[in-house]
Amino acid sequence: MQKNWWKESVVYQIYPRSFFDSNGDGIGDIRGIIKKLDYLEKLGVDVIWLSPVYESPNDDNGYDISDYQKIMDEFGTMDDLDELIADIHARGMKIIMDLVVNHTSDEHEWFKQARKSKNNPYRDYYIWRPGKNGKEPNNWRSNFGGSAWEYDPVTDEYYLHLFSKKQPDLNWENPKLRKEIYKMMTWWLDKGIDGFRMDVINFISKAPGLPDGKVMPGEIYASGSQYYRNGPRIHEFLQEMHEQVLSKYDVMTVGEMPGVDVEEAKKYTNPERKELNMVFTFEHMSLDSGPYGKWDLKPLRLIDLKKNLTKWQNGLNGIGWNSLYWNNHDQPRIVSRFGDDKEYRVESAKMLATCLHMLQGTPYIYQGEEIGMTNICFDSIEDYRDIETLNFYREKVIEGNEDPEQVMESIYAKSRDNARTPFQWSDKPQAGFTTGKPWIKVNQNYNEINANQAIEDPNSIFHYYRKLIQLRKQYPIIIYGDYQLLLPEHEQVFAYLRTYKGQKLLVITNFSKENIPFTFPEDIPFYANELLISNYKIDGDNFQTFTLKPYEARVYLGI
Repeated sequence: MQKNWWKESVVYQIYPRSFFDSNGDGIGDIRGIIKKLDYLEKLGVDVIWLSPVYESPNDDNGYDISDYQKIMDEFGTMDDLDELIADIHARGMKIIMDLVVNHTSDEHEWFKQARKSKNNPYRDYYIWRPGKNGKEPNNWRSNFGGSAWEYDPVTDEYYLHLFSKKQPDLNWENPKLRKEIYKMMTWWLDKGIDGFRMDVINFISKAPGLPDGKVMPGEIYASGSQYYRNGPRIHEFLQEMHEQVLSKYDVMTVGEMPGVDVEEAKKYTNPERKELNMVFTFEHMSLDSGPYGKWDLKPLRLIDLKKNLTKWQNGLNGIGWNSLYWNNHDQPRIVSRFGDDKEYRVESAKMLATCLHMLQGTPYIYQGEEIGMTNICFDSIEDYRDIETLNFYREKVIEGNEDPEQVMESIYAKSRDNARTPFQWSDKPQAGFTTGKPWIKVNQNYNEINANQAIEDPNSIFHYYRKLIQLRKQYPIIIYGDYQLLLPEHEQVFAYLRTYKGQKLLVITNFSKENIPFTFPEDIPFYANELLISNYKIDGDNFQTFTLKPYEARVYLGI
């Protein structure tokens, strides 16, 4: 297997708005990140992924970009960003930035021009269609609710927006548009960044004719995703991007790809095809959702999680490369989701980290994950800021007359704002995030859960993450070893074996709050040499047979 720096790295995602506020305006900023680089260096991460800091009217918290080559005033200046890049590199770390090119803001100059007339030179940078029978051009639903089309009276046509109506989709069929994007990417790479995380990049190729989708019972609009996920020209576009831009730099690329399966991911990540290094899959993050999507709650079955992660581990092994994540700016906090954020918060956070970081792939840590930050339950919908959450509440409660308590239960579990509350630095007011009023309320458990407390406690989640990162640097088997699932039908224990150059690594994790008797399978030859890490103190247990405590994790090295 080919070795690469990005395979051997651990990535830390920063959501700038909520990381650290340096000037007291209640909004995290670039200078705030600069002030906290010592913390990230202490943690030991190799790559910082910076969520969007570009010029934006903030309809979708920066994922609606109005100028790709300017910095949002709230975050600082381009000089601040240049300083951040230099400081990160001076510490031996790298930085990747978000590439958001499925759509722009409707306040981008391209779109301002495009909506002026049908024959404007920028018109074809976006996707316009006349109405059909007095309605939208097709029946697609926006990912944020409602129609995916917005009527524009100036030219009597509709434009496509797979997300907010202030995020019009770009028309990748237009070679001039693609050339503009490649020029912009080159500008950023020449500035010194080390790669891109590509936002919903598998949405950029739409099916010809934009056919209607199938409307589910009780719904007004159809998903339409079969006609824009992994579309007919997606591989062509990414190969062109690689040829025109990425091939000229030693960079890391990861594509966010809702709806991608293993077979498609092999194409995206096979280095011989010259597309991307890795993709973010969503399958394992949908296992606690019912048939009606993310807000339709159901309990996680560990057997389903093991089956899914195993499919990806084995499917990409030797062909492409996996990204490994539990959390990001769009996902609720994992310790509240798959762990126990009350009685066993510390133990379950460590266990989940162990399970993920010992798999083959590049691990991603989302800010606050390393100190065990939890979901938020705001008192009122008025306290939420996320456009997807607010649209869901409006559709279900205000327009649909559904039970607000039931809707709020879904929001408590799955709202993107769970990940977006300010980072909890200390037990000072506003968790030490700001001296002003934060843009979104701070989780009130910051007195118990904060970075200062975690750093001072040698047994904290923070120091456990440090150890996991150190182990990856020490043992190549953790990065490059093959994977084998053990006990596939066990409903509480996730155990697997890694093998590499005569070494073996045994990972055992208990996903329950019960004591679980564990006997290592006799048909798997394994002789333990060393216990690499455990989230409990081990007192002379027999290696072959022992009792796993609630949310316990153990990693053994052997032959």
